[in-house]
Amino acid sequence: MTRRILGGACAYFAVVFAAGFLLGTIRTLLVAPVFGELAAVLVEAPIMLILSWRACGWTLRAWDVEGRRAGLAMGAVAFVLLMAAELVLSVLVFGRSPAEHLSAYAAPAGALGLTAQILFGFFPLLRSGGGRRAFSSGPSAASSPPWSGFR
Repeated sequence: MTRRILGGACAYFAVVFAAGFLLGTIRTLLVAPVFGELAAVLVEAPIMLILSWRACGWTLRAWDVEGRRAGLAMGAVAFVLLMAAELVLSVLVFGRSPAEHLSAYAAPAGALGLTAQILFGFFPLLRSGGGRRAFSSGPSAASSPPWSGFR
């Protein structure tokens, strides 16, 4: 696996995980107690998917990851990093066992979150193509970081 794929996967994961940590904190502390866990995830998931889509495009360009196989590999590595980080966070911060963490995916909110995470993993494949960028975010997106469109 090339440095570009691994570097892109790490950068993609880091940007999305940082945003997810921030939004997840807001969801857990402010939104879920008032509206319920499922409603909170229903609000958070589209925001995270939009951010993930933008971060994916930026990362593919910044790390020069081209081709469907490279996109698939980048997404797979980023997904594994995300799942591992979620597990570590769940165990160390929330005091859950690994079995408790995994069983949370069976609840509606957990299943919705997992679906969004799986989409995160497939975005590099969907956005990469042989020599061209599928689903481009526009010409100005080539050098802009993923958060630049959110002011």
